[in-house]
Amino acid sequence: MKVLVINCGSSSLKYQIIDMDTQDVLCKGLVERIGIEGSLLTHKVPGHDDVVIKEDMKDHKRAVELVMEALVDPEHGVIKSLDEIDAIGHRVVHGGQKFAKSVLIDDEVKEALNKCTELAPLHNPANILGIQACEAVMPGKPNVGVFDTAFGMGMEPKAFMYALPTKYYEEYEVRRYGFHGQSHDFVSHRALALCGKDPATTKVIVCHLGNGASISASIGGKCVDSSMGLTPLEGLIMGTRSGNVDPGIMQFICHKEGVDIDGMLAILNKKSGIFGLSGGISSDFRDVQKAADEGNEKAKIALDAFRYRVAKYIGSYAAAMNGVDVIVFTAGLGENDKLTRQEICDKYLGYLGVKVDPERNNVRGKEALISSDDSKVQVYLIPTNEELKIAMDTVKIVSEL
Repeated sequence: MKVLVINCGSSSLKYQIIDMDTQDVLCKGLVERIGIEGSLLTHKVPGHDDVVIKEDMKDHKRAVELVMEALVDPEHGVIKSLDEIDAIGHRVVHGGQKFAKSVLIDDEVKEALNKCTELAPLHNPANILGIQACEAVMPGKPNVGVFDTAFGMGMEPKAFMYALPTKYYEEYEVRRYGFHGQSHDFVSHRALALCGKDPATTKVIVCHLGNGASISASIGGKCVDSSMGLTPLEGLIMGTRSGNVDPGIMQFICHKEGVDIDGMLAILNKKSGIFGLSGGISSDFRDVQKAADEGNEKAKIALDAFRYRVAKYIGSYAAAMNGVDVIVFTAGLGENDKLTRQEICDKYLGYLGVKVDPERNNVRGKEALISSDDSKVQVYLIPTNEELKIAMDTVKIVSEL
């Protein structure tokens, strides 16, 4: 079965075709600047030069049309006709409380997604546009929605409820949802397959560390807790996001700086995190690490604070599960920065019996056990693959039709 995976942003569209018989990626690509002058599509086929197609695309429908043309092109295409695509899997950011798992998209689902838009106003409208564009270009093909928030729906009320008046939950669905769900789901289940322990009871903490960062705790693959909340702003320090702050800070700065709440949230989302703590050096951890190595004190504090916050969450989740069997590092920073992994484990996790082997930890971007043989907790590097997770869910749902 060949699955087309679509991830739509407000002005972008990422795609892959995955042959699920072999799990090989036949091609992938990115459409940029949809609805903006200078639109272009970059199409990548393994073993071949990238193909760049420049054409102004007024909307997502035209972007999807160009993607389909690229897929079947005699020179750089990977299929002979669109009939070879069996189904389309869509990343959908927010499913609200209605969607605790991936679903076949129909009119009822689309109506529910529209109602979730106020929970993710920057993302869900684009996701819906991608679904509608695929329906228009490939009528009759099954479309499946795979939700970032679905994994977090495994949390119990003690973990997902905010200590606010309950009317906000009952009337507006204000609760903790968690994000990066496909990543946490994929990586935690991969850890269960690797660790050699009972998959029904194994306690796993996944550290998805990148420009956007989150941590999850799960038992037997079911989410116990996740660091992100109603929005992706809660939790860890990130590239430009503040993570957890005292809510009173918002009122204080609003009064001092003369900004409104929207301006304050822009500061918390786009000007804070590693970028803000480092004094504006960069939101890229590599740049901040370079500055720290050169003696920049603000850069050093930013990295120390990030690693400290990760360790605090690991500790709190070990307490929440009354133990931990496996800790996993994934995503861009987690997969590629051995220093971050080593410092988090060596400085803060010794009380758990965590021991990282420096030689095993000297690895980037590939699956590896990085803990020593005498470590009481297994520590892994497991590359995430959100697109494959979307495709796997799509195959499962379509196969049941």
